[in-house]
Amino acid sequence: MFTTNQPLCIFMEGALDKDAGKMGYGLMRFSKHPIVCIIDSNFAGKSVKESVDLPYDIPVVATVKEALTYQPEIMVLGIAPSGGKFPDKWDAPIAEALQSGLHLINGLHDDLNARFGNLLTTNTIWDVRKPKAHYPIASGKASKLKAKRVLMVGTDMAAGKMTAGLELYAALLDKGIKVGFVPTGQIGITLMGNGIPLDAIKVDQAAGAVEEAVLEQSDKEIIIIEGQGSLAHPGSTATLPLMRGSQTTHLILCHKAAHTHLRPPVEHIAIPPLDQFVQLNEAVAHVCGTLQETKTIGIALNTVGLTEEEAQQKIKDTTILTKLPTTDTVRYGAEPLVEALLA
Repeated sequence: MFTTNQPLCIFMEGALDKDAGKMGYGLMRFSKHPIVCIIDSNFAGKSVKESVDLPYDIPVVATVKEALTYQPEIMVLGIAPSGGKFPDKWDAPIAEALQSGLHLINGLHDDLNARFGNLLTTNTIWDVRKPKAHYPIASGKASKLKAKRVLMVGTDMAAGKMTAGLELYAALLDKGIKVGFVPTGQIGITLMGNGIPLDAIKVDQAAGAVEEAVLEQSDKEIIIIEGQGSLAHPGSTATLPLMRGSQTTHLILCHKAAHTHLRPPVEHIAIPPLDQFVQLNEAVAHVCGTLQETKTIGIALNTVGLTEEEAQQKIKDTTILTKLPTTDTVRYGAEPLVEALLA
């Protein structure tokens, strides 16, 4: 839809320093587009590096008008508010961006073509989470593929599944391996330019959508499937269709190392011991031996907020507990996971 030489600005008003800014964080880390500025009035006049604990010298501006001086061609909504709902207070800045000729990439559930389509001239709105009208019902076809199918699973929402998956994908590409990546959420789809908006697909068709996307990668040696949600979370239904549709052969468990409980609003629920959680995911994928054998090959910890000493200790403790190779793919690289997958 867009070419990678088109410069981006990222709308992150009020969210540059919050978990809701994960869409923007993902773009800053992985996007091949030049990112000319971030919009967040709370940090205007600073760089991202000066504002938050991220290593990017991207300038932060206060308004869309100021962002236009950096000559972006595309604006991306870099915020993922709870429930993926577009707030009314964004109407004015988004309208200004569109009337100024910027393309818009929207990862929220709302159809912004319906909301702002009358403002478009030669520019476009890409509603990333708009699914196809129909998907097939899954039938286990992916189990016939020769490719290893690696599903990123998590102990919680926002545990780093996409990031760890993309780091693994990049590491395998560097080794010359034919590897595919199946994006299933707004950030991954935006980065890769394709994928399935899993949380916008009818439950009955979700596994079929995953199966279809995996089969499209049938020429690959390894297929990495971006995970969503968690079996531990009472509000998540995403892991099961991912397992059934991909007929996963390998799992990588992702966990935010500083957390002992799920994130609000379900912080009263403890995260199970990782060794037991590994067994749970494998058992659900394997279905008492009736489906393909599935094994967890490693743990991807997200050690954000921990000191170097604390991060190293968490990795050591997790390795001892689970008897699996463990790393933080951002902080220390994905090589332990690559070695386990290729063994």
